[in-house]
Amino acid sequence: MDQSWVNQAIAKIEADYQRSADTHLIKLELPMLPCIDIYLKDESTHPTGSLKHRLARSLFLYALCNGWITQDTPIIESSSGSTAVSEAYFARLLGLPFIAVMPASTAKKKIQQIEFYGGRCHFVEHSSQIYAESQRLAEELSGHYMDQFTYAERATDWRGNNNIANSIFEQMQREPHPVPSWIVMSPGTGGTSATIGRYIRYQCAKTKLCVVDPENSVFYDYYHSGDASISCAGASRIEGIGRPRAEPSFIPGVVDHMVKIDDSASIATIYWLETLIGRKAGPSTGTNLYGALQLASEMHANGQTGSIVTLLCDSGDRYLDTYYDKQWVDEHIGDITEYQAKLAAFNESGHLE
Repeated sequence: MDQSWVNQAIAKIEADYQRSADTHLIKLELPMLPCIDIYLKDESTHPTGSLKHRLARSLFLYALCNGWITQDTPIIESSSGSTAVSEAYFARLLGLPFIAVMPASTAKKKIQQIEFYGGRCHFVEHSSQIYAESQRLAEELSGHYMDQFTYAERATDWRGNNNIANSIFEQMQREPHPVPSWIVMSPGTGGTSATIGRYIRYQCAKTKLCVVDPENSVFYDYYHSGDASISCAGASRIEGIGRPRAEPSFIPGVVDHMVKIDDSASIATIYWLETLIGRKAGPSTGTNLYGALQLASEMHANGQTGSIVTLLCDSGDRYLDTYYDKQWVDEHIGDITEYQAKLAAFNESGHLE
């Protein structure tokens, strides 16, 4: 191994990190909830536009320090898009070839961003095919399969070092309820929920972690059954989250509560959110936020006070031809008017039926 190249690669990633500011914590103005504050950790402001920028940085450092990546090693990753965008960015930074193995249904904007950073996209028909195809390509090209679904939970320093949980708690220090009652997160790899849950326990905080799962995903059933072999034939319609199998990085033991969110609710919520903050968010943000609103509604009904933090995972500008296109939503998600009506009623009462 050329240790000097590895040292230079790590230095480049660390320098890139030093040039990046932390992401904002946005407080939503919700007068219908006078005693409960809801915040969005805006991960869309990372250089590659999503929460996965943190993960990609950690995965590259983990692989470099393990000796898995050397000069000219091809990098292969299985992804629904956002992780691949971020990994393509870091691969270009290090001068390495990058191939993303992804479903053919991936948003066009993500494909364009991967190619912008010099990556190549390799498509499969169903999300369940990405694992074996990534491994096959890595063996064929003598490359490294990054495998975010296995290594996400261990590549990040969950005890601190400015991970996302550490950042949330520090940014909350001057808020009326500085220790959140809940942090809400949806699982893709499961790595972020593992990091947040572990950090909460390590800090002995009173915060609870709620994980929200979309339709056509097994995490909810796995959490309640404990059966790691569970799988589903359908693919998640909420891009970036939900999986057809229980991913190794999903750690159910750090989760306090888990909820299944209808896809129609997720999409209705990103439209509702746009009226509050004046910009579009991706569909996984809708899943996160609807779960947060459910918890807030319960707290409001019980006369409780406190704060809830969830994530704005990426910008809705990536999805203008899908989740922000009415015809596409009608065809692929269905009627969302029921949840639009529920959110309209929530605006008046603070109760989400």
